[in-house]
Amino acid sequence: MTLPLEGITVVAIEQAVAAPLATRNLADLGARVIKIERVNGGDFARDYDHAVHGTGAHFVWLNRGKESIAVDLKSVEGQAVVHNLVRKADVFIQNLAPGAAERLGLGADELRSDHPELVVVNLSGFGVGGPMEQRKAFDMLIQAEAGLISITGSADHPAKTGIPTADIASGMYCSQSVVAALLRRWRTGEGATIDVSMLDATAEWMGYAMYTQMYTGMQPARMGLSHSSIAPYDAYPTSDGQVLIGVQNDSGWRTLVAEVLGSPELADDPRFVTNVQRVLHRGDCDSAVAARTARFTSEELDARLAAAGVPAAQVKELDQVVAHPQFAERDRWRTIGTEHASVEALLPPATFRDVEAPMGDVPALGQHTLALLAESGLGDADIDDLVRQGTAMQNNNFAPAIAE
Repeated sequence: MTLPLEGITVVAIEQAVAAPLATRNLADLGARVIKIERVNGGDFARDYDHAVHGTGAHFVWLNRGKESIAVDLKSVEGQAVVHNLVRKADVFIQNLAPGAAERLGLGADELRSDHPELVVVNLSGFGVGGPMEQRKAFDMLIQAEAGLISITGSADHPAKTGIPTADIASGMYCSQSVVAALLRRWRTGEGATIDVSMLDATAEWMGYAMYTQMYTGMQPARMGLSHSSIAPYDAYPTSDGQVLIGVQNDSGWRTLVAEVLGSPELADDPRFVTNVQRVLHRGDCDSAVAARTARFTSEELDARLAAAGVPAAQVKELDQVVAHPQFAERDRWRTIGTEHASVEALLPPATFRDVEAPMGDVPALGQHTLALLAESGLGDADIDDLVRQGTAMQNNNFAPAIAE
């Protein structure tokens, strides 16, 4: 069967997390993604660490299934190579500093002047216009500006999220917008210029918390594992650990206390009979639940909760997530290549039942440079000149395979 984006070519000048996540999503859907990298070092996420057999964990996560060409974008020759690749592409994505693409002659207006059906996505920190347009942005700063840090953590200790939420949010909106623009182009022949802001994306994800503040005037409190609008909703002690329980309606409360905890008298306690009352008496509610959960081991309580249909979970360490039975039983792991060794990667969350995501290898810096220079229209002599003068770089570990 055909992959959803088979036949679509994406050229990306990208680095870090947000744009690479967007293009990896497109590659997982079958698009061909050509990653433009710096000659010296490439995408700096390559060297955040060397955790995965010598390759950065961020880079392995975000860059499977792509081709890497290393060229000097500050040179006229390098810019011409990118122009020629984009001229044959369907999509161009960039997350350079504000104004940098235009200074390189790779702005949306210029690219689309002779390629109007091109879809261009500009991914930035703070968006086009406004007093912060030129400010540098990365995930933690955007989490702070969007209010995410203000509601994350415990009462005494604000915290950023443990994953780059702002990057992920903007990357997801970026790939979503590409698919929407391609669908419109299929209907009308019309390309698009799209701007995606990390701040806008993260503020959108603030959702109910922002609406709570807007219409009550109250800043939602930092609740740790708890929830400002629901009770009981927290981690509760067991005889050998803890279990997370989240009761979202009154029937769930009655099931929890009567069937799981063996305390039916709590079901109609006036302090707890509705969610509104349980939130008002959160301390008493949590104490009552905790006193009863502590009688069970974590495994016993988890099994009782599951049997009764009460939402619950045990907090897993990452080694437990890697070995999670849900992934193993559903065959969710695949092996992909990197320049140093094979690694395991999870299949994308969206599963097409008639075709599997390609799960291509993670490219080495400049792995595909010679092939892509030729594809851009350069002859052998010109390619040799660019490589010799350092305007382009071919990874020698892969040159023989490309030349065959």
